[in-house]
Amino acid sequence: MKTALWLYMFLFLAFFDLHAQYPVLTPFAISLGAAPAFIGWMMGIYALTHLPGNLIAGGLIDRHGSRRYIIFSLTAAGIILLLQAHVQLPWQLLVLRSISGFVLAFLSPACLALLASLSKDPVTQGKYMSGHGLVHTLASVLSPAAGAFIVANTGFSGTFQSLGWLLIFTGIMAFLSLPKQAAEAVGKKEAKVPSNQGTTRLPFSLRLYLFPFVIACSQGILFFEIPLRDSGQASIMSTGLLFSVISLGALVTLSMLFLNRYPPRARVAAGVLGLAISFYLLAAADQLPLTVTLFLLGLSKGLLFPALSSLFIELSGGTRLGRVFSLQSIAMSLGSFVGPIAAGQLRTIVSPYFIAFLMLMTVLLLLPHQKRVEPSATLAPETTPVSPL
Repeated sequence: MKTALWLYMFLFLAFFDLHAQYPVLTPFAISLGAAPAFIGWMMGIYALTHLPGNLIAGGLIDRHGSRRYIIFSLTAAGIILLLQAHVQLPWQLLVLRSISGFVLAFLSPACLALLASLSKDPVTQGKYMSGHGLVHTLASVLSPAAGAFIVANTGFSGTFQSLGWLLIFTGIMAFLSLPKQAAEAVGKKEAKVPSNQGTTRLPFSLRLYLFPFVIACSQGILFFEIPLRDSGQASIMSTGLLFSVISLGALVTLSMLFLNRYPPRARVAAGVLGLAISFYLLAAADQLPLTVTLFLLGLSKGLLFPALSSLFIELSGGTRLGRVFSLQSIAMSLGSFVGPIAAGQLRTIVSPYFIAFLMLMTVLLLLPHQKRVEPSATLAPETTPVSPL
Protein backbone atom coordinates (compact mmCIF):
# COMPACT_ATOMS: atom_id res chain seq x y z
CA MET A 1 0.00 0.00 0.00
CA LYS A 2 2.89 2.35 0.77
CA THR A 3 4.25 1.87 -2.74
CA ALA A 4 0.80 2.62 -4.19
CA LEU A 5 0.55 5.87 -2.20
CA TRP A 6 3.97 7.01 -3.38
CA LEU A 7 3.05 6.14 -6.92
CA TYR A 8 -0.24 8.04 -6.72
CA MET A 9 1.62 11.14 -5.55
CA PHE A 10 4.10 10.89 -8.44
CA LEU A 11 1.27 10.33 -10.90
CA PHE A 12 -0.66 13.32 -9.60
CA LEU A 13 2.35 15.61 -9.94
CA ALA A 14 3.13 14.24 -13.42
CA PHE A 15 -0.46 14.50 -14.68
CA PHE A 16 -0.85 17.92 -13.09
CA ASP A 17 2.29 19.08 -14.85
CA LEU A 18 1.23 17.72 -18.23
CA HIS A 19 -2.39 18.90 -18.14
CA ALA A 20 -1.29 22.37 -17.03
CA GLN A 21 0.27 22.77 -20.48
CA TYR A 22 -2.98 22.27 -22.38
CA PRO A 23 -4.25 25.88 -22.16
CA VAL A 24 -0.71 27.16 -22.72
CA LEU A 25 0.63 25.37 -25.81
CA THR A 26 -1.65 26.86 -28.46
CA PRO A 27 -1.21 30.51 -27.35
CA PHE A 28 2.53 29.90 -27.07
CA ALA A 29 2.69 28.49 -30.60
CA ILE A 30 0.72 31.47 -31.90
CA SER A 31 3.17 33.82 -30.17
CA LEU A 32 5.96 32.11 -32.14
CA GLY A 33 4.12 32.81 -35.40
CA ALA A 34 2.76 29.29 -35.99
CA ALA A 35 -0.14 28.84 -38.43
CA PRO A 36 -3.30 26.93 -37.38
CA ALA A 37 -2.37 23.93 -39.55
CA PHE A 38 1.05 23.79 -37.87
CA ILE A 39 -0.58 23.92 -34.45
CA GLY A 40 -2.75 20.95 -35.40
CA TRP A 41 0.36 18.96 -36.29
CA MET A 42 2.04 20.08 -33.09
CA MET A 43 -0.85 18.68 -31.06
CA GLY A 44 -1.11 15.49 -33.14
CA ILE A 45 2.61 14.69 -33.24
CA TYR A 46 2.51 14.00 -29.51
CA ALA A 47 0.10 11.09 -30.05
CA LEU A 48 2.05 9.79 -33.07
CA THR A 49 5.39 9.62 -31.26
CA HIS A 50 3.66 7.79 -28.42
CA LEU A 51 3.42 4.74 -30.69
CA PRO A 52 7.11 3.78 -31.02
CA GLY A 53 7.58 4.55 -27.33
CA ASN A 54 4.71 2.22 -26.39
CA LEU A 55 6.06 -0.53 -28.65
CA ILE A 56 9.48 -0.35 -27.03
CA ALA A 57 8.15 0.09 -23.49
CA GLY A 58 6.18 -3.18 -23.30
CA GLY A 59 9.07 -5.62 -23.60
CA LEU A 60 11.46 -3.49 -21.54
CA ILE A 61 9.02 -3.17 -18.63
CA ASP A 62 8.37 -6.92 -18.63
CA ARG A 63 12.12 -7.67 -18.57
CA HIS A 64 13.39 -5.00 -16.19
CA GLY A 65 10.38 -3.86 -14.15
CA SER A 66 8.71 -0.45 -13.99
CA ARG A 67 10.90 1.59 -11.64
CA ARG A 68 13.66 2.71 -13.99
CA TYR A 69 11.22 3.65 -16.75
CA ILE A 70 9.05 5.74 -14.43
CA ILE A 71 12.16 7.65 -13.34
CA PHE A 72 13.42 8.01 -16.93
CA SER A 73 10.07 9.23 -18.26
CA LEU A 74 9.55 11.87 -15.57
CA THR A 75 13.10 13.22 -15.63
CA ALA A 76 13.45 13.30 -19.42
CA ALA A 77 10.08 15.06 -19.82
CA GLY A 78 11.18 17.67 -17.28
CA ILE A 79 14.42 18.36 -19.19
CA ILE A 80 12.45 18.77 -22.42
CA LEU A 81 10.22 21.36 -20.75
CA LEU A 82 13.28 23.30 -19.59
CA LEU A 83 14.45 23.37 -23.21
CA GLN A 84 10.96 24.35 -24.34
CA ALA A 85 11.21 27.51 -22.22
CA HIS A 86 13.89 28.79 -24.63
CA VAL A 87 12.18 27.95 -27.93
CA GLN A 88 12.27 30.75 -30.52
CA LEU A 89 10.86 29.10 -33.66
CA PRO A 90 7.76 26.94 -34.31
CA TRP A 91 9.75 23.99 -35.69
CA GLN A 92 11.75 23.83 -32.47
CA LEU A 93 8.51 23.45 -30.52
CA LEU A 94 7.38 20.70 -32.90
CA VAL A 95 10.62 18.74 -32.37
CA LEU A 96 10.45 19.02 -28.58
CA ARG A 97 6.78 17.97 -28.52
CA SER A 98 7.58 14.91 -30.61
CA ILE A 99 10.40 13.90 -28.25
CA SER A 100 8.14 14.53 -25.25
CA GLY A 101 5.51 12.20 -26.69
CA PHE A 102 8.11 9.44 -27.02
CA VAL A 103 9.59 9.64 -23.52
CA LEU A 104 6.20 9.96 -21.81
CA ALA A 105 4.96 6.84 -23.62
CA PHE A 106 6.83 4.80 -20.99
CA LEU A 107 5.06 6.37 -18.00
CA SER A 108 1.50 5.04 -18.15
CA PRO A 109 2.32 1.38 -19.02
CA ALA A 110 5.02 1.30 -16.32
CA CYS A 111 2.72 2.77 -13.66
CA LEU A 112 -0.21 0.49 -14.53
CA ALA A 113 2.01 -2.60 -14.59
CA LEU A 114 3.49 -1.67 -11.22
CA LEU A 115 0.07 -1.05 -9.66
CA ALA A 116 -1.27 -4.35 -11.01
CA SER A 117 1.71 -6.26 -9.60
CA LEU A 118 1.11 -5.02 -6.04
CA SER A 119 -1.74 -7.48 -5.42
CA LYS A 120 -3.17 -10.74 -6.76
CA ASP A 121 -6.69 -10.04 -5.49
CA PRO A 122 -8.98 -8.83 -8.33
CA VAL A 123 -10.94 -6.49 -6.04
CA THR A 124 -7.74 -4.89 -4.71
CA GLN A 125 -6.37 -4.57 -8.23
CA GLY A 126 -9.61 -2.87 -9.24
CA LYS A 127 -9.18 -0.40 -6.38
CA TYR A 128 -5.64 0.36 -7.52
CA MET A 129 -6.92 1.01 -11.06
CA SER A 130 -9.66 3.25 -9.67
CA GLY A 131 -7.06 5.14 -7.66
CA HIS A 132 -5.04 5.67 -10.83
CA GLY A 133 -8.11 7.06 -12.58
CA LEU A 134 -9.00 9.22 -9.58
CA VAL A 135 -5.54 10.78 -9.45
CA HIS A 136 -5.59 11.41 -13.20
CA THR A 137 -9.02 13.02 -13.03
CA LEU A 138 -8.15 15.23 -10.06
CA ALA A 139 -5.10 16.49 -11.89
CA SER A 140 -7.12 17.18 -15.04
CA VAL A 141 -9.64 19.22 -13.02
CA LEU A 142 -7.10 21.39 -11.20
CA SER A 143 -4.20 21.79 -13.60
CA PRO A 144 -5.62 23.77 -16.57
CA ALA A 145 -6.62 26.67 -14.32
CA ALA A 146 -3.26 26.45 -12.56
CA GLY A 147 -1.42 26.58 -15.89
CA ALA A 148 -3.35 29.67 -16.97
CA PHE A 149 -2.60 31.30 -13.60
CA ILE A 150 1.13 30.60 -13.86
CA VAL A 151 1.26 32.03 -17.40
CA ALA A 152 -0.49 35.20 -16.24
CA ASN A 153 2.15 35.71 -13.55
CA THR A 154 5.39 34.40 -15.06
CA GLY A 155 4.88 34.25 -18.84
CA PHE A 156 5.43 31.29 -21.13
CA SER A 157 9.11 30.81 -20.34
CA GLY A 158 8.58 30.91 -16.59
CA THR A 159 5.68 28.48 -16.86
CA PHE A 160 7.66 25.86 -18.78
CA GLN A 161 10.61 26.22 -16.44
CA SER A 162 8.40 25.80 -13.36
CA LEU A 163 6.67 22.74 -14.80
CA GLY A 164 10.00 21.28 -15.99
CA TRP A 165 11.63 21.52 -12.58
CA LEU A 166 8.50 20.00 -11.02
CA LEU A 167 8.81 16.93 -13.26
CA ILE A 168 12.53 16.57 -12.56
CA PHE A 169 11.88 16.84 -8.83
CA THR A 170 9.17 14.18 -9.14
CA GLY A 171 11.62 11.90 -10.97
CA ILE A 172 14.18 12.33 -8.17
CA MET A 173 11.51 11.52 -5.58
CA ALA A 174 10.59 8.38 -7.52
CA PHE A 175 14.26 7.33 -7.57
CA LEU A 176 14.53 7.73 -3.80
CA SER A 177 11.12 6.34 -2.83
CA LEU A 178 10.02 3.51 -5.14
CA PRO A 179 11.18 0.15 -3.75
CA LYS A 180 13.32 -1.61 -6.31
CA GLN A 181 12.01 -5.05 -5.40
CA ALA A 182 8.36 -4.13 -5.81
CA ALA A 183 8.98 -2.24 -9.00
CA GLU A 184 10.69 -5.18 -10.62
CA ALA A 185 8.19 -7.83 -9.50
CA VAL A 186 6.65 -7.94 -12.94
CA GLY A 187 9.94 -8.56 -14.68
CA LYS A 188 10.95 -11.32 -12.23
CA LYS A 189 7.60 -13.01 -12.60
CA GLU A 190 7.99 -13.07 -16.35
CA ALA A 191 11.45 -14.58 -16.05
CA LYS A 192 10.00 -17.55 -14.14
CA VAL A 193 7.24 -18.32 -16.64
CA PRO A 194 8.19 -21.31 -18.81
CA SER A 195 8.35 -20.64 -22.51
CA ASN A 196 5.42 -22.97 -23.22
CA GLN A 197 3.26 -21.17 -20.66
CA GLY A 198 4.12 -17.56 -21.28
CA THR A 199 1.21 -16.79 -23.55
CA THR A 200 -2.39 -16.81 -22.41
CA ARG A 201 -4.72 -18.09 -25.09
CA LEU A 202 -6.99 -15.24 -26.03
CA PRO A 203 -9.01 -15.88 -29.20
CA PHE A 204 -10.36 -12.33 -28.92
CA SER A 205 -7.18 -10.52 -27.82
CA LEU A 206 -6.81 -8.29 -30.85
CA ARG A 207 -10.51 -7.57 -30.87
CA LEU A 208 -10.29 -6.49 -27.23
CA TYR A 209 -7.92 -3.66 -28.17
CA LEU A 210 -10.72 -2.14 -30.23
CA PHE A 211 -12.17 -0.94 -26.92
CA PRO A 212 -9.41 1.53 -25.98
CA PHE A 213 -9.13 2.57 -29.64
CA VAL A 214 -12.83 3.40 -29.99
CA ILE A 215 -13.03 5.01 -26.54
CA ALA A 216 -10.06 7.28 -27.32
CA CYS A 217 -11.48 8.00 -30.79
CA SER A 218 -14.79 9.12 -29.27
CA GLN A 219 -12.92 11.28 -26.75
CA GLY A 220 -10.95 12.87 -29.57
CA ILE A 221 -14.22 13.68 -31.32
CA LEU A 222 -15.56 15.24 -28.12
CA PHE A 223 -12.44 17.35 -27.54
CA PHE A 224 -12.58 18.51 -31.17
CA GLU A 225 -16.29 19.38 -31.18
CA ILE A 226 -16.84 21.11 -27.85
CA PRO A 227 -14.58 24.13 -28.61
CA LEU A 228 -16.34 24.49 -32.01
CA ARG A 229 -19.85 24.75 -30.62
CA ASP A 230 -21.78 27.94 -31.43
CA SER A 231 -19.83 28.12 -34.70
CA GLY A 232 -16.57 28.44 -32.83
CA GLN A 233 -17.66 31.57 -30.94
CA ALA A 234 -17.71 29.98 -27.49
CA SER A 235 -15.28 31.44 -24.96
CA ILE A 236 -12.21 29.61 -23.71
CA MET A 237 -13.49 29.92 -20.14
CA SER A 238 -16.84 28.27 -20.91
CA THR A 239 -15.09 25.48 -22.80
CA GLY A 240 -12.79 24.86 -19.86
CA LEU A 241 -15.77 24.70 -17.50
CA LEU A 242 -17.46 22.09 -19.70
CA PHE A 243 -14.34 19.90 -19.60
CA SER A 244 -14.32 20.30 -15.82
CA VAL A 245 -17.95 19.06 -15.73
CA ILE A 246 -16.79 15.84 -17.44
CA SER A 247 -13.99 15.41 -14.91
CA LEU A 248 -16.36 16.02 -12.00
CA GLY A 249 -18.71 13.34 -13.31
CA ALA A 250 -15.77 10.92 -13.55
CA LEU A 251 -14.77 11.76 -9.97
CA VAL A 252 -18.18 10.66 -8.71
CA THR A 253 -17.93 7.09 -10.04
CA LEU A 254 -14.20 6.82 -9.40
CA SER A 255 -14.92 7.55 -5.73
CA MET A 256 -17.41 4.66 -5.53
CA LEU A 257 -14.84 2.02 -4.66
CA PHE A 258 -17.56 -0.57 -3.98
CA LEU A 259 -18.04 -0.77 -7.77
CA ASN A 260 -14.78 -2.75 -7.93
CA ARG A 261 -16.60 -5.71 -6.42
CA TYR A 262 -18.54 -6.18 -9.63
CA PRO A 263 -16.97 -8.15 -12.51
CA PRO A 264 -14.81 -6.02 -14.85
CA ARG A 265 -16.73 -7.19 -17.90
CA ALA A 266 -20.05 -5.95 -16.47
CA ARG A 267 -18.52 -2.57 -15.59
CA VAL A 268 -16.96 -2.22 -19.04
CA ALA A 269 -20.29 -3.02 -20.69
CA ALA A 270 -22.12 -0.48 -18.51
CA GLY A 271 -19.46 2.18 -19.11
CA VAL A 272 -19.41 1.77 -22.89
CA LEU A 273 -23.22 1.79 -23.00
CA GLY A 274 -23.29 4.95 -20.88
CA LEU A 275 -20.79 6.64 -23.20
CA ALA A 276 -22.81 5.62 -26.26
CA ILE A 277 -26.04 7.02 -24.78
CA SER A 278 -24.26 10.26 -23.87
CA PHE A 279 -22.98 10.72 -27.42
CA TYR A 280 -26.45 9.98 -28.79
CA LEU A 281 -27.86 12.71 -26.54
CA LEU A 282 -25.17 15.12 -27.75
CA ALA A 283 -26.15 14.36 -31.35
CA ALA A 284 -29.93 14.30 -31.05
CA ALA A 285 -31.15 15.90 -27.80
CA ASP A 286 -30.46 19.61 -28.24
CA GLN A 287 -33.08 20.51 -25.63
CA LEU A 288 -31.12 18.75 -22.88
CA PRO A 289 -28.62 21.05 -21.12
CA LEU A 290 -25.09 20.36 -22.33
CA THR A 291 -23.74 20.27 -18.79
CA VAL A 292 -26.14 17.45 -17.85
CA THR A 293 -25.11 15.33 -20.84
CA LEU A 294 -21.41 15.91 -20.20
CA PHE A 295 -21.80 15.05 -16.52
CA LEU A 296 -23.45 11.75 -17.51
CA LEU A 297 -20.60 11.16 -19.94
CA GLY A 298 -18.11 11.75 -17.13
CA LEU A 299 -19.92 9.25 -14.90
CA SER A 300 -19.48 6.64 -17.62
CA LYS A 301 -15.78 7.45 -18.05
CA GLY A 302 -15.13 7.10 -14.34
CA LEU A 303 -16.76 3.67 -14.38
CA LEU A 304 -15.13 2.51 -17.62
CA PHE A 305 -11.42 3.20 -17.41
CA PRO A 306 -10.54 1.31 -14.20
CA ALA A 307 -12.81 -1.54 -15.30
CA LEU A 308 -11.05 -1.78 -18.67
CA SER A 309 -7.65 -2.01 -16.99
CA SER A 310 -8.98 -4.70 -14.62
CA LEU A 311 -10.39 -6.63 -17.58
CA PHE A 312 -7.01 -6.60 -19.31
CA ILE A 313 -5.35 -7.88 -16.13
CA GLU A 314 -7.93 -10.64 -15.75
CA LEU A 315 -7.72 -11.83 -19.35
CA SER A 316 -3.93 -11.75 -19.38
CA GLY A 317 -3.69 -13.84 -16.21
CA GLY A 318 -1.47 -11.18 -14.65
CA THR A 319 1.47 -11.94 -16.98
CA ARG A 320 3.27 -9.73 -19.50
CA LEU A 321 1.57 -6.66 -18.07
CA GLY A 322 4.10 -4.34 -19.67
CA ARG A 323 3.11 -5.55 -23.14
CA VAL A 324 -0.58 -5.61 -22.25
CA PHE A 325 -0.69 -1.99 -21.13
CA SER A 326 1.69 -0.81 -23.86
CA LEU A 327 -0.68 -2.21 -26.49
CA GLN A 328 -3.55 -0.52 -24.69
CA SER A 329 -1.67 2.80 -24.82
CA ILE A 330 -0.93 2.27 -28.52
CA ALA A 331 -4.62 1.69 -29.24
CA MET A 332 -5.55 4.84 -27.33
CA SER A 333 -2.90 6.91 -29.09
CA LEU A 334 -4.21 5.80 -32.46
CA GLY A 335 -7.77 6.58 -31.42
CA SER A 336 -6.78 10.02 -30.14
CA PHE A 337 -5.19 10.75 -33.50
CA VAL A 338 -7.98 9.35 -35.69
CA GLY A 339 -10.94 10.85 -33.78
CA PRO A 340 -10.34 14.57 -34.42
CA ILE A 341 -9.33 13.93 -38.05
CA ALA A 342 -12.53 11.97 -38.70
CA ALA A 343 -14.61 14.65 -37.01
CA GLY A 344 -13.04 17.39 -39.10
CA GLN A 345 -13.63 15.54 -42.37
CA LEU A 346 -17.19 14.33 -41.74
CA ARG A 347 -18.85 17.01 -39.61
CA THR A 348 -20.47 18.67 -42.66
CA ILE A 349 -22.08 15.34 -43.62
CA VAL A 350 -23.12 13.80 -40.30
CA SER A 351 -22.78 14.69 -36.64
CA PRO A 352 -19.43 13.41 -35.31
CA TYR A 353 -21.24 12.64 -32.05
CA PHE A 354 -23.45 10.18 -33.94
CA ILE A 355 -20.34 8.55 -35.43
CA ALA A 356 -18.99 8.09 -31.90
CA PHE A 357 -22.34 6.58 -30.84
CA LEU A 358 -22.24 4.04 -33.69
CA MET A 359 -18.64 3.05 -32.96
CA LEU A 360 -19.31 2.55 -29.25
CA MET A 361 -22.44 0.47 -29.84
CA THR A 362 -20.59 -1.66 -32.39
CA VAL A 363 -17.64 -2.36 -30.14
CA LEU A 364 -20.02 -3.22 -27.29
CA LEU A 365 -21.16 -6.21 -29.35
CA LEU A 366 -17.55 -7.44 -29.45
CA LEU A 367 -17.13 -7.67 -25.68
CA PRO A 368 -15.89 -11.22 -24.95
CA HIS A 369 -18.38 -13.50 -23.21
CA GLN A 370 -16.04 -16.19 -21.91
CA LYS A 371 -13.28 -16.26 -19.39
CA ARG A 372 -9.65 -16.65 -20.34
CA VAL A 373 -7.94 -20.02 -20.50
CA GLU A 374 -5.37 -20.38 -17.73
CA PRO A 375 -1.75 -20.47 -18.98
CA SER A 376 -1.17 -23.72 -17.10
CA ALA A 377 -4.06 -25.50 -18.75
CA THR A 378 -3.15 -28.02 -21.41
CA LEU A 379 -5.87 -28.35 -23.99
CA ALA A 380 -6.05 -30.26 -27.22
CA PRO A 381 -6.55 -28.05 -30.26
CA GLU A 382 -10.13 -29.22 -30.71
CA THR A 383 -11.00 -28.28 -27.09
CA THR A 384 -9.69 -24.73 -27.30
CA PRO A 385 -12.66 -22.42 -26.73
CA VAL A 386 -13.59 -20.29 -29.70
CA SER A 387 -15.21 -16.89 -29.31
CA PRO A 388 -18.83 -16.93 -30.54
CA LEU A 389 -18.14 -13.65 -32.28
